[in-house]
Amino acid sequence: MKKGQVYEGLIEKVEFPNKGIVTVEGEDKKVIVKNGIPGQKIRFAVNKMRKGKAEGRLLEVLEQSSLETKKPVCSIFPACGGCMYQTMSYDDQMKMKEAQVKEILDAAIVGDYEFEGVKASPKEFAYRNKMEFSFGDEYKDGPLSLGLHKKGSTYDVLTAFDCKLVHEDMNKILVCVLNYFKERNVSYYKKMQHEGYLRHLLLRRGDITGEILVNLVTTTQEEYDLTPFVEALLALNLEGKIVGILHILNDSLSDVVQSDETRVLYGQDYFYEKLLGMEFKITPFSFFQPNSRAAEVLYSTVRDYLGDMKGKTLYDLFSGTGTIGQILSPVAEKVIGVEIVKEAVVAANENAKHNGITNCEFLAGDVFKVLDEIEEKPDVIVLDPPRDGIHPKALPKILDYGVDTIVYISCKVTSLARDLEMMQAKGYRVVKAVAVDQFVHTVHVEVIALLQKN
Repeated sequence: MKKGQVYEGLIEKVEFPNKGIVTVEGEDKKVIVKNGIPGQKIRFAVNKMRKGKAEGRLLEVLEQSSLETKKPVCSIFPACGGCMYQTMSYDDQMKMKEAQVKEILDAAIVGDYEFEGVKASPKEFAYRNKMEFSFGDEYKDGPLSLGLHKKGSTYDVLTAFDCKLVHEDMNKILVCVLNYFKERNVSYYKKMQHEGYLRHLLLRRGDITGEILVNLVTTTQEEYDLTPFVEALLALNLEGKIVGILHILNDSLSDVVQSDETRVLYGQDYFYEKLLGMEFKITPFSFFQPNSRAAEVLYSTVRDYLGDMKGKTLYDLFSGTGTIGQILSPVAEKVIGVEIVKEAVVAANENAKHNGITNCEFLAGDVFKVLDEIEEKPDVIVLDPPRDGIHPKALPKILDYGVDTIVYISCKVTSLARDLEMMQAKGYRVVKAVAVDQFVHTVHVEVIALLQKN
């Protein structure tokens, strides 16, 4: 088997997050091919060979899987990389994710534990409260597009005018923004040449409140009067309400959404969302669970896992805008949150005050450094780290507190499995675990693990 060769095969199963294990026809070989569904017959090209293991790039689906019982619900599936499994029933998606998570946890966990399967998202569609859309073109030198990257491409952008993962309000705003700049023949930022104006459209919408924050991200290479742009957005007939329109200036060479300077064109630079009866102020870049309804399922599960915390001090590490800590505050004596993003910490402290919570304190800084500065020791720890898990220098410091109970919330189960190795070596055992599907139709799933000190 050589690079560049084209083969046909059947996807036997899909391992987390989206690694299809393909049996090649006529050969005793298994190849990893991403972006497929179990049971599909595919054509693929070998693009990597590592230590005798082959990886391939999907070229064509020759025969659909028996699991594909639904028709696509948007115009750019399957070319778009936004969601993978919309042709599968939701039940089959959850069964597949359950098997993926269990296989990884079974291999990582020492001894017996209870696996509680996957809890469904209350909403299958229109669940995302945040979306980052990119400006670009669908093909080289094509007309301006605004949406999501083609699967496997860092350049081609498909206009996502009918994305079903977001509320219809977001689609209306996207179409309005695209047409506005198309009519004026405004350039988009070309990553290789580092030239152009339009970069991203960051939309955030409270699923429960309906409040919308529109963030236009551009370079400083060109300048326009954006008053008519604001007027066009405010004239839209939306179910929710635009509470802020921001112009974010970003001259970074890397393709990330960040701010060198933020200008408020209309309204305010934040919006509110509600979770479990509490209200949270969210700024453009502060972390907030992207599926509000499923976040309520997630946090209710965490609360159930922790049980009675009367008289106990809780550390909420990687706390974001402080949602977990505040939701747990009624059942704890004190909550101390630590988060590296300063604006998220400001929002967290404001949220606590707004919700009338007096036993929460949120601190800004790297967990590894801030832990040395906190005098009060924890009785219980909740961990909700970024996708890559906990830094290997910070994890021993966290475990050295020797608390009886730790709840780990993971958005990437392989990172959790890696961290469990050290946690178990330090005398913790996994009591139970459950997945919560916050990302319907995509390859991702959230996992909660309850650990107790032996």
